[in-house]
Amino acid sequence: MKNILITGGVGFIGSNLAKELVKKNYNVTSIDDYSFGSKKNEIDGVEYINEDINNISRLKSKFDICFHLAALARVQLSFKDPSKYFKSNVNGTERVMEWAKENKVKVVYAGSSSRHFNPSDSPYAMYKFLGEEICKLYKKSYNLNVEIARFYNVYGPGEVVSEVNGNVIGIWRSKILQNKPLTIVGDGKQRRDFTHVYDIVDGLIKIALTKNKHSDAWELGTGNNYSVNELFKMFNKRFNVKSEFVPDQQGNYKKTIRKNDDMISQLNWNPKDRLSDHIENLKL
Repeated sequence: MKNILITGGVGFIGSNLAKELVKKNYNVTSIDDYSFGSKKNEIDGVEYINEDINNISRLKSKFDICFHLAALARVQLSFKDPSKYFKSNVNGTERVMEWAKENKVKVVYAGSSSRHFNPSDSPYAMYKFLGEEICKLYKKSYNLNVEIARFYNVYGPGEVVSEVNGNVIGIWRSKILQNKPLTIVGDGKQRRDFTHVYDIVDGLIKIALTKNKHSDAWELGTGNNYSVNELFKMFNKRFNVKSEFVPDQQGNYKKTIRKNDDMISQLNWNPKDRLSDHIENLKL
């Protein structure tokens, strides 16, 4: 693994991955259309290409591995424009797989913990499910070297701080900046496996380097989870804020938690529970 392509390289996870790979002296290229990622996430030592992943076949350089992270995220937004999500998360993934097949590139695909629920719960869940199925199709039918890394709720440095595009931590950070109460969806008892981006990056690199093949997916979650109400207590301790409950939303799962320990037992991955420390040290 020497020449590396990251799709979505200016996004939250992609930019953290790029930083670590540059530190390890890999040649890193990013392809991103900047619709979700940000130019402020660019770092020295990375070649940046502003392009839709559906046009990945235009790339002329040779790569050993591709981390396919580019996708449209957020469940609620997917209800508003499912066609846009299909183009990115399904068509885009098929284009990446076809390109990788033609160029003999190993792919590590960013799956989603939504895979463990009914795909019909949301366009986002359905299209990430189809993304994984496309990977499995190319792995079985075309012998493509592709592994799925299934993400849980990722947080950490560079997380998106936005009421629209953020996850719950990013949404709440945005509300604090605006002196608004923190919204708790439903009863707040829903639990999430919050996984630090440093552990995600470490896991992705381990998956890229291993020769082990997984029949399903490598699960990148801590194996612990917290309720949204517990998360609010952490925020309240740090910022002394108010909360308000809002009606439940479509696709709001009651519980996410890592389903298997294969990353730990086979790849010596050691995720840490850093959630309370992260919130305690947040600066607005």
